[in-house]
Amino acid sequence: QVQLVESGGGSVQAGGSLRLSCAASGYTYDTYCMGWFRQAPGKEREGVAAIDSDGNRAYIDSVKGRFSVSRDSAKNTLYLEMNSLKPEDTGMYYCAARWERGPPPLRGYQYRFWGHGTQVTVSS
Repeated sequence: QVQLVESGGGSVQAGGSLRLSCAASGYTYDTYCMGWFRQAPGKEREGVAAIDSDGNRAYIDSVKGRFSVSRDSAKNTLYLEMNSLKPEDTGMYYCAARWERGPPPLRGYQYRFWGHGTQVTVSS
């Protein structure tokens, strides 16, 4: 099992920045892909960014050039650097992990382990 704990959320004005962290614990040796998802009130959850253990990354179009996903394998920690934030980036952000190999997916059903989320609020 893998336990995931997110941190770093908060409230910022549009144009601001935040850095989210996700600390993984438990049996993480075979953890291959990790991803960030978000869900705004009344909307479906969407994949934001993902990275595998080889450093391959995937992003949704709306965050390309603004967000950057990275991981520190020695610390078992996933990061999401968010810049030029927009009100539409508001939502609960979740960290997820999966053991299966392959290109880092952005579909939630492809991840097995989930954190409880951290709230990001961007005001205009």
